[in-house]
Amino acid sequence: MRPHAKTHKSVTFARLQVGRGAVGICCAKLGEAEIFADAGIGNIRLPYPLNPVNDDRVVALLDRTHLSFIVDHVDVARGWSRAMEAAGRTVDVLVKVDVGFHRCGIDPEAANAAVFIAAIAELPGLRFRGLLSHAGHGYGGTSEAEIEAVAATEARLLRTVAERCAADGVPVEEISVGATPTARFSLQQEGLTELRPGNYIYYDRTQVGLGAATWSDCALTVLARVVTRPAADRIVLDCGSKTLTNDLARGFGPAPGYGVVLQAIDAEAPDESLLVERLSEEHAVVKVLGGESSLQPGDLVRVVPNHSCVVSNLMDTVWVVDGAAVVDQLEVSARGAVT
Repeated sequence: MRPHAKTHKSVTFARLQVGRGAVGICCAKLGEAEIFADAGIGNIRLPYPLNPVNDDRVVALLDRTHLSFIVDHVDVARGWSRAMEAAGRTVDVLVKVDVGFHRCGIDPEAANAAVFIAAIAELPGLRFRGLLSHAGHGYGGTSEAEIEAVAATEARLLRTVAERCAADGVPVEEISVGATPTARFSLQQEGLTELRPGNYIYYDRTQVGLGAATWSDCALTVLARVVTRPAADRIVLDCGSKTLTNDLARGFGPAPGYGVVLQAIDAEAPDESLLVERLSEEHAVVKVLGGESSLQPGDLVRVVPNHSCVVSNLMDTVWVVDGAAVVDQLEVSARGAVT
């Protein structure tokens, strides 16, 4: 287990995850990794195609944590090789494999996939560890069976590439996968060595829609206040796009709006009569379906966001609560660390 810390960006939560058995964490960018390394997290992986222009930052990180990252382009890999040789260092790398999301990664079915990996493994200054993928297209699944099929295909493609590498004399020690919707099915697959889910620590409306969580699993909510009610069928909250973000929800059925308002401060179920239909920067316009709601200016509500990772990055502080009681206040340590 190697959770992706880009969801919570919290040193406190990262320490809890490692303390409960995680081998380390993932970070999206070097800025995040620097903050977590400074806090004593000793094993950090960046499943991101870093450019060698950042060689000085990587070399500095190697003195503070066990660092690894991905490569999927030969010129970039050669650049990192030159940089590590010049610094007299060696860094762990994994080859990113495109298992269907079509963002980054080599084509696992290309005839030269194993040849590419063998070339990476031979570069000085780089220590080839294995293969890494992200089945982000699982977020587009329309059923549990479809998400399960994504996880199975991901594992099969990675195993096939690993077998081809082994036949060419290149051992693949690690096969790393990461996505919260597919994680429950990846656990059933053979040959995988690492899971990297991130969103699971909070969950959100999308994960509920994809069957990865229930409403009671959703740990992150936005506390908002009704600022005005200009009409019987319209309520305005003080949580606009700078709070909830403009991300839309995904799932097996329709999921309109920009989050769901819970029935009460201490409730877990959504109020189906309230639709967060549009956002301005500082305003969330809520449509009252049927015109019946007791909410008035000054009232507080809790909103489950569509995408908790983005909301987390917009906040300085996480308030830990038990029901309506505040238990603790935690800093979002790596907020804004996107370089």
